[in-house]
Parts: sequence; structure tokens; C-alpha cells
Amino acid sequence: MSPLFHDCFADEIAIDFPSVGNVVDRMRDAFLGEPVDTGVLRAEVSLSQREALAGHVVSLKVPVRITCPHCGGRGETWTEPCTLCLGTGESVLHQTLRVSVPPRVADGACVRFRMKSPDAASIRVELRVAIRSSTT
Repeated sequence: MSPLFHDCFADEIAIDFPSVGNVVDRMRDAFLGEPVDTGVLRAEVSLSQREALAGHVVSLKVPVRITCPHCGGRGETWTEPCTLCLGTGESVLHQTLRVSVPPRVADGACVRFRMKSPDAASIRVELRVAIRSSTT
């Protein structure tokens, strides 16, 4: 991809909203067909043999990036950087999810899903199952 295409939206970011730079970069990458690396949140859950055989519902805390409630995403309040988000315009909210692990799951199995929220970007989650040797 030519550097000219990569700079096509560079002048569209308002100076008084520096926190939208990352959003515009992701939009430009999606629009121009460049890969967007959103990353994967990886976690592991430990189940007993009985829980793995019957299936189990586990709670999982997922960090979700949201617009900073203090500065509204600007990254600053008046002329000072926002003290809550440190100028990024984003905050992290830990959302608790209840994930259903299917019955007869094998040790080392991965449950993959995408978490979507109307207030935040979608998050890819990969949950690895580890089965304990005891039945407790």
C-alpha cells in the first residue's frame, strides 16, 4: 500500500480531539483493507473432572475499553490532560461474563467467542480449559 493512501485521513483529525487518532487509524485500516490487529484476550479456567463431564458455567472478568466518562473522550479537560484517562480518551471497565463450557469438554480445549457491546469495540476471547485430576 502506498504511503499516500495511508495518509489520506491524516488531516481529518481535529486538533482539540487528539484521542480520536487511534479510532481514525483503525477506520482507515479497515477501509483500505489493511489488517486490524485487535488482539485476543486469553484466559484459562480450571474445572474438576465432574464439572468437565457435566458442563459448567464460569464467571470471567473481561476488560472493556470505553470512552472516558470524565473527559468524554477528548483526552483533556480544558487545557490540561485528563487525570482519569491520562490523555488517551479511554477508560477500562471490567465486565463480568458468564461463559457456558459444554459437557464432556477435553483438557486443553479452547472456547472462542467474540464479545460485542454497544458502548465498546468487540473483543475476541479465547478461554482454555484445564481439567484438574481430583474430582472436587
